Amino acid sequence: MSNYKTNLILFINRFILIVAVYQICRILFYCVNLELFNNLSIRVFSGGLLFDLAAVAYINIPFLIAHLFPGNFKYSPKYQKILLVSFYVVNLAFIATNFIDIIYYRFTGRRSTYAMITADGMEHDVIRLIPSFLKEFWYIAILFIITGFVLWKLLPKAKSPITPKELNRRDYVQKAIYTVISIFVVLLMIRGGVQKKPIKIVDGMRYGNLNTSALVLNTPFTILKTAFKKKELEKVHYYSDSELKSIYNPVLSINPKLPADKKNVVVIILESFGNENIHCGQTPFLDSLITKAHYFKNGFANGKVSIDAVPSTISSIPSLMNNSFITSGYALNKTKSLPQILKKEGYNTSFFHGAFNGSQNFDQYCKVAGFDEYYGKDQYVGSPAFDGKWGIFDEEFLQFFAAKLTSFKQPFFSSIFTISSHNPYIIPEKYKGKFPKGNTEIQESIAYTDFALRKFFKSAKKEKWYNNTLFVITADHTSSSGTSEADKTNVGKFRIPILFFDPSNPSFNVADEKNFQQIDIMPSILDYLNIKAEIISFGKSFKSQQNFAVYYLQDTYHCIVDDYYLAFANNRTIGLYNWKKDTLLKHNLIETNKPKANELERFLKGYIQSFNNRVIDNQLSFD
Repeated sequence: MSNYKTNLILFINRFILIVAVYQICRILFYCVNLELFNNLSIRVFSGGLLFDLAAVAYINIPFLIAHLFPGNFKYSPKYQKILLVSFYVVNLAFIATNFIDIIYYRFTGRRSTYAMITADGMEHDVIRLIPSFLKEFWYIAILFIITGFVLWKLLPKAKSPITPKELNRRDYVQKAIYTVISIFVVLLMIRGGVQKKPIKIVDGMRYGNLNTSALVLNTPFTILKTAFKKKELEKVHYYSDSELKSIYNPVLSINPKLPADKKNVVVIILESFGNENIHCGQTPFLDSLITKAHYFKNGFANGKVSIDAVPSTISSIPSLMNNSFITSGYALNKTKSLPQILKKEGYNTSFFHGAFNGSQNFDQYCKVAGFDEYYGKDQYVGSPAFDGKWGIFDEEFLQFFAAKLTSFKQPFFSSIFTISSHNPYIIPEKYKGKFPKGNTEIQESIAYTDFALRKFFKSAKKEKWYNNTLFVITADHTSSSGTSEADKTNVGKFRIPILFFDPSNPSFNVADEKNFQQIDIMPSILDYLNIKAEIISFGKSFKSQQNFAVYYLQDTYHCIVDDYYLAFANNRTIGLYNWKKDTLLKHNLIETNKPKANELERFLKGYIQSFNNRVIDNQLSFD
């Protein structure tokens, strides 16, 4: 039995070493992103150990079996060498995902999931951006290499030679029993304990708060937990169909009393132009335009990544799941999007994105959404302006956009997604030193895009179509870091500028306090143009008396109604805050204001039921 015990101890020592590395990864995650976390407690790290044990146990259960399976074959030097190398390679690959998220978390606000790392259409973007990330965040790569080297050196090796012993039947039975017991212990770790249900991603909040749950979790755990989910959404039945309609109904009927005003429509989606980047000296043009527009002071993104912004803005469909709608199994669902509706009104429709064709799957989604034309890097015509990494610089691509608009037959509907304020934040050499650096790494490129936007409007003003056009400007999401504590909360991380600008209608110039989100843009455009339509929209028109915003992040639903913000996870409300008075979300009102918590929870449950069931049943359109 001594050989068996030696092998068992060998596995245990290797297992403990890997768990220790996970703890080191958590400390690095915290140290590098120190400014993104507050209200830290020891429970974050004790809870993190629970999730580390679960992930490491899940990954290494095959190696446990390989170490303990009865038989003398496992004592051969060749077998032990293969076992050692495969253990090292597999575990190092998962450890690498922790290192990647040390940086990637800044951009997504959540630990990576299986869907995020396997999203169709994203692989080329990742390959192009890897060199930039390695250059910018070289220290993370070095730390990973050092970790891999030290891990190999410290990884316990099998003592050799091991002299096999003749085994009798009793030996085989005993070893089989010990193997089963060991597997049971490991399965208990995978479950996270003896509680009724295995631990889930959302349980990370039990050991911290909404803001620190990503620190409790580890990336291998979130990847493994989402890797084998067959359904991206599950049907829910909180309410009967009749009751649901009285709580929340996404069917919007726009019945204008006036004839349709077929103005041109231009939707500009600005990369990473979160609230933290405006009114701070970096965006003088956008700041001035805000004073001439219908500006929604309380604007919200419906996601934390660029790929979420397009279906939200164009189709009024949020991504209320861990996968983006564009890359989900529901991407081909029938929808009634802006280009489809406006095309029936005689509009020419087009979408522009200066990145490589295929980036973010935007070209494919544009086909589904009904755009007539897609213009990417391959369609660009103009002076050389490739940024060397991502696509065409915003200045030149916005001028190309302006020229194409002039060539289109009116009325037209067109949207453009800018790219220069995307990591690695490259600006043309001729403008180095021209723009203020700002307080964060992104802000120099924000200032450059603002400059490019000014030049676009300067060109557009010269054209006949300009005064007959409604311009809609929104950010896709916030940037990776804010400048104030309020920017880092689960409200602040989604606040973006949204504005409607009609040069021919100065009376439309309003600073609107309404809670307004990207999914409100589509019904608001139709309502403003007096276009009759019956649509499925999870947003609402700017004319509506409703005052809500709903978004989702890492298994948690976030709902804002009037001055209150509610967080809902694991089928229960976990937080209620007056987000306008309590900007740092420090005072949870669940116990002190139960009627308001119940009111918001009832609305949110109806919203979730309507969204999930309609998406699953492909009921996003009446056609």
